Amino acid sequence: MAEKTKTGLFSGSFNPIHTGHLVIAQHIWQYTALEEVWFVVSPQNPLKPGQEFLAEKDRLKLVKLGISGNPAFHASDIEFGMGSPSYTVRTLKKLTDRHPRREFVLIIGSDNLEVFDQWKDYEEILEMAGIFVYPRPGHAGKPAVSHPGIIPVKAPLLEISSTRIREMIRGGKDPRYLLPEKVYKRIVKKGYYRG
Repeated sequence: MAEKTKTGLFSGSFNPIHTGHLVIAQHIWQYTALEEVWFVVSPQNPLKPGQEFLAEKDRLKLVKLGISGNPAFHASDIEFGMGSPSYTVRTLKKLTDRHPRREFVLIIGSDNLEVFDQWKDYEEILEMAGIFVYPRPGHAGKPAVSHPGIIPVKAPLLEISSTRIREMIRGGKDPRYLLPEKVYKRIVKKGYYRG
């Protein structure tokens, strides 16, 4: 039987996608056995209620623009229409059912690992998929869960956040070098995040 395609799942609101996301994804793809990385755009993070969101279709379009030109990267709207909030365990089940020839690995930051025991059915997630954990500034704390399937991956530590980019735009500042050029141009053209 053929080997399964090892596929990384990088989930997030991507509100908007920025250079930091792409640097981490590229680094993990190059330095692990992953063959592809899928950017899973979440309708809403259950641990971040009340956050201002650009419409999911607009965030998906920004992700597609941001990753264009990299054949190993794909944008996924699997969570659209699954109901809100979106839970990783449900997404994994749906993806595994749809793509039996793929082996999925979650890509999460060390900040998420610190609260991983708060994720819905986290034990079941660990049975279904491996987890690559990249470092996040200010989050070198104790992991909430230890498991042989949770693997720390060295990746560049970048202090770029979507929140900061939105604040800059609202404040009339120019975040052009924090974003892929096509993403930056669309945000400016459409007037996103101006408040």
